[in-house]
Amino acid sequence: MLNWALILLLGLSWGSSFFFNEILLRELGPMWISVGRVGIGALGCWVWIFLSRRSLRVSAGMWLGLGVFGLFQYAVPLTVYPATQQFITSSAAGIINAMTPIMVVIVSHFWPDGERATRLKSLGVALGFAGIIVLALPDVQADEGSSTPVALLATMISPFCYGIAMNLLRSLAGIDRVLMTAWSLTIATVMVLPIAFAREGVPTITRVETWASLLVIGLILTSAAFILLYWLVPRVGGTTASTITFVAPISAVLLGVFILNETLTLVHLLGMAIIFVGLLFIDGRVVRLLRNHQPNG
Repeated sequence: MLNWALILLLGLSWGSSFFFNEILLRELGPMWISVGRVGIGALGCWVWIFLSRRSLRVSAGMWLGLGVFGLFQYAVPLTVYPATQQFITSSAAGIINAMTPIMVVIVSHFWPDGERATRLKSLGVALGFAGIIVLALPDVQADEGSSTPVALLATMISPFCYGIAMNLLRSLAGIDRVLMTAWSLTIATVMVLPIAFAREGVPTITRVETWASLLVIGLILTSAAFILLYWLVPRVGGTTASTITFVAPISAVLLGVFILNETLTLVHLLGMAIIFVGLLFIDGRVVRLLRNHQPNG
């Protein structure tokens, strides 16, 4: 029961990151939001590593993998989300984030020695893309939509990057997961920091809510969330932990609609429902359960 409560907490927490991006965009550019999140996230992980007296050993062959993982897991996607949220709602960003398992299936199918997509998973992928098309329809038809269709498509770069990162994890099997997170977040910070200075200049923060949002999104939604996730996975299994994907969009939508006053239509809900059905096909457990309960003969 405790494990499921923690999974629910993780899902709701990660869904709220899109809400905090909206708060941060009121005063910071997307590059500095990314720097703040990965930088503070890295700091939180390093504090935990030293407090828990974990080994700092990293084999020489791991460094390239850590760098590439940091690029695709943190540097690119955590920059893309705040960048596109200038043109789409936080609700839409949260829903598109649910495409991550779908992108994992696609990337794994073409990855060397990756898992080939079954018919069931392929159907789930098709439904996921159909859901995105439905999600974009109100904004394509409207003169001034709340979300720009091009930005909706651009946001899919993030779940695609996550799909690559999840496949890269196999090459990082020999390193402690918290240490892996600390180093990859640190590397991501080094990657994004000079670009933030070059494109957005020196940031100026005057609002208390900006500092509070940075601390929440960095320490709680990045450091603490990933440390908790890697503590949970050995106890509940990767499949059960993946149900976080189903929970995260719920908090993203609720916060967007009820606090940020974003518009959510029946068509948006239909698009979200189609994506969720696609996720159910990719997950496979519900389909297997239904098959096992079919009467014989």
